[in-house]
Amino acid sequence: MVKMLTADTALKFIKFGVVGFSGVFVDFAITYLCKEKLKIQKYISNALGFTFAATSNYLLNRIWTFQSHNPEIATEYGRFLAISLIGLLINTCVIYLLVSKSKINFYLAKLVAIFIVTIWNFVVNLNFTFIYQG
Repeated sequence: MVKMLTADTALKFIKFGVVGFSGVFVDFAITYLCKEKLKIQKYISNALGFTFAATSNYLLNRIWTFQSHNPEIATEYGRFLAISLIGLLINTCVIYLLVSKSKINFYLAKLVAIFIVTIWNFVVNLNFTFIYQG
């Protein structure tokens, strides 16, 4: 397991956050387009936005945050997507609980869910996806 309280890990977390922030725009744009313009059900729209964001985040994190040189790109991407899918489940559950049970605005709930899932994604990707030492 990677030591979490180091300067290198902190820098990676900041980069991961910047990449994630760019992913928020991708996520919200796709979600909005699907939900509001294409009239796709809100949780399916959320899943589509999340999936597009996860893919762009993988590419940016591979290149910039973790500077991965792992030749097993398909395996690495598969791990990233598996973690993202678990994150999507967490994301959807948080949104559901906040919207349906607490009556919070959908997009505010989505922001809360993104924050929670960011922590999950960073810790697990750091220790599972981008560990190649080649």
